[in-house]
Amino acid sequence: MTDARTAEANPPWEGLRGHELYAACMHEARMGNRQAMDRLVTELTPLVWQVARGNGLDRHSAEDVVQTVWLVLFRHLDQLVDPKALAAWLITTTRREAQRVGSRKQLPVPLTDELAETVPSTQPAPEAEVIRADRDRQLWNAFAQLPQRCQELLRLTVLAGRAEYRLVADALRMPHGSIGPTRGRCLQSMRDLLETQGGSV
Repeated sequence: MTDARTAEANPPWEGLRGHELYAACMHEARMGNRQAMDRLVTELTPLVWQVARGNGLDRHSAEDVVQTVWLVLFRHLDQLVDPKALAAWLITTTRREAQRVGSRKQLPVPLTDELAETVPSTQPAPEAEVIRADRDRQLWNAFAQLPQRCQELLRLTVLAGRAEYRLVADALRMPHGSIGPTRGRCLQSMRDLLETQGGSV
């Protein structure tokens, strides 16, 4: 009993970060250590959550996707040998699951004209909606013209935020210090494309 309590108080991943932390937790999780599983979930759920939400899911659907992704990981933990691939695996699996869930969403039932007249509108004025739609179209058009690497980097850094650059670096296999400068260059490329189209960002 004393040994078990000591192990809980001083887990093998104590003081570790990044790949070393993931490796230690994955090793212990393979042996059924629940505390190690919980630590992985705590460390990486923000990334999984942001990827799910970034694929257009509402909060409830995103929560389901996050839970599914962790279940899949722990069922197949023995197959994921390299801890350096963990963040990338989570991003890819989350994206696929989010797309699968998103494709199942039912289309809303259209209102009849008579019923629609009785429902107060929560939508912006038509003129504002046209301007917003045109701006969004220009933004996404410019985004689609960026190299795939830039698209992936912007998705992750805009969603995950500066505090998660370490995870982005792991996922994209880039040096941590290059994330910020590369992100800046990608954003500048997008601005240049928008200026060519007559838009702005």
